[in-house]
Amino acid sequence: MTDQQQTNVDLNEVAKFEALASRWWDTENEFKPLHDINPLRTGYVDERCEGLKGKKVIDVGCGGGILSEAMAKLGAQVKGIDMGEAPLAVAKLHKQESNLDIDYEKITAEEIAAREAGQYDVVTCLEMLEHVPDPSSVIKACMTLVKPGGHVFFSTINRNPKAYLFAIVGAEYILNMLPKGTHDYAKFIQPAELCNYARQAGLETHHMTGMTYNPFTKVYKLNDKDVSVNYLMHTQKL
Repeated sequence: MTDQQQTNVDLNEVAKFEALASRWWDTENEFKPLHDINPLRTGYVDERCEGLKGKKVIDVGCGGGILSEAMAKLGAQVKGIDMGEAPLAVAKLHKQESNLDIDYEKITAEEIAAREAGQYDVVTCLEMLEHVPDPSSVIKACMTLVKPGGHVFFSTINRNPKAYLFAIVGAEYILNMLPKGTHDYAKFIQPAELCNYARQAGLETHHMTGMTYNPFTKVYKLNDKDVSVNYLMHTQKL
């Protein structure tokens, strides 16, 4: 592993999710928001790549496997990678309960890109970029992993006062939807920045949509007109 591959891991970020790993599949605790948005994320990926069935997919930053399992259930051949031992252990156990064939591995995006360049039809990297020191390095690795014409999906959190209010103050301190300290505002990424990273990596941005949350109805929705907090982006390798 090169120095770049080793250094683009924030051990404090890994530790946060290691500590929560045993509760990854409990839909009524800290991971409830992930479970709630997962049908939206999965549906978006499935629609935009014209069907996951039969496609070879890699889920970068897979954690406990929530998205990986959902994509496998739609017929994708899925590999999930993460740098957290405990979340991966949970993912491996849960896939046995779900009777799904998913390959999980502890490895960085950069390292596997060097090993398996151009081997995937679809790459997903959701709710992960805001947890690494150099998101552009991960984005470049995602581009390397996908075949020419293949699809790469990102999701992250916008950086502005509203996002700070909703994603940190609201979610972590008022509504207690997430553990305090889950997010670092300085690591949030504005859509223009993400588009620029993608373009520099050789990816063309095709579509972007927001994921909005109504605290009164407790319902998440995709909203193309509002990317002010959480948002999803669909790109394609040139």
